[in-house]
Amino acid sequence: MKHTIIAAGLSVVAGAAFAQTPVLTVYTYDSFVPDWGPGPAIEAAFEATCGCDLQFVGAGDGAALLARLRLEGESTEADVVLGLDTNLTAAARETGLFAPHGITPEGLTLPVAWDDAEFLPFDWGYFAFVHDAALANVPGDFEALAASDVSIVIQDPRSSTPGLGLLMWVEAAYGDRAGEIWEGLADNIVTVTPGWSEAYGLFLEGEADMVLSYTTSPAYHLIAEEDASKTAAAFAEGHYMQVEVAGMLAGTDQPELARAFLSFMLTPAFQEVIPTTNWMYPAALPASALPEGFETLIQPSQALLLSPEDAAARRDAALATWQAALSR
Repeated sequence: MKHTIIAAGLSVVAGAAFAQTPVLTVYTYDSFVPDWGPGPAIEAAFEATCGCDLQFVGAGDGAALLARLRLEGESTEADVVLGLDTNLTAAARETGLFAPHGITPEGLTLPVAWDDAEFLPFDWGYFAFVHDAALANVPGDFEALAASDVSIVIQDPRSSTPGLGLLMWVEAAYGDRAGEIWEGLADNIVTVTPGWSEAYGLFLEGEADMVLSYTTSPAYHLIAEEDASKTAAAFAEGHYMQVEVAGMLAGTDQPELARAFLSFMLTPAFQEVIPTTNWMYPAALPASALPEGFETLIQPSQALLLSPEDAAARRDAALATWQAALSR
């Protein structure tokens, strides 16, 4: 009986200890979470320092994260959201759901200055159309693409950050001519997918000649698969930048842990995982620390990026223009 009592007591103590382990819930996009994504390695590295249980929750593509937050409001279980970008931060800020992070970022290697009280960057890249290197007559700008018979797969700007990035790319490059460009591209578009994973999968299956992705995507094939058959088309107008960010929720019950995660996000333990799992440029790692193979990637002639406020102001009109052109 005594052994039974002791065992029961140990069980209660163990259960209490387990119950006291703090949980940090991070909403992110679906491709961050799988074994081949950054999530598992980052989870293990952070849990080794925090004495916590870090739980990543996939919520569709980047733009779908914001839609989910708006739906859940103050009742959200998220402590941190990771995977928005600067095209969405103004709208995210307007929800009132995010708190100032209180962190002064050091060692950033972004090609643009950073000053944002609510959001911190974790990686960045350039949008591009990826294709097989054997593709003939690769278009060198949007007008040439529209005039060609090259087929493309793109993502929906209402649910996908790459899709929204493409919308802003055309806006930044062509302004008032954006509608004309989209009308020309309508015949090239095979389909519009909810997110990046679906679009890239269709491209790999041979459903289209090109797919909207990133200049860094060929690095995956080169490094992970030893396959040099993929490349990105260099567009004369320049390429639109994406800066991906994370922010902590004002309603989190783990504010210190959330800040610790955001600080950890800018350390080598997090940043060194990004190039060969998320296949983007890390936000706080010098170019000299990038894996071999990244030096082969195209370098845009011009970097295009609208401010968060300008992107938010243009979004609805740009989306209406896109929908009108594709429905004709």
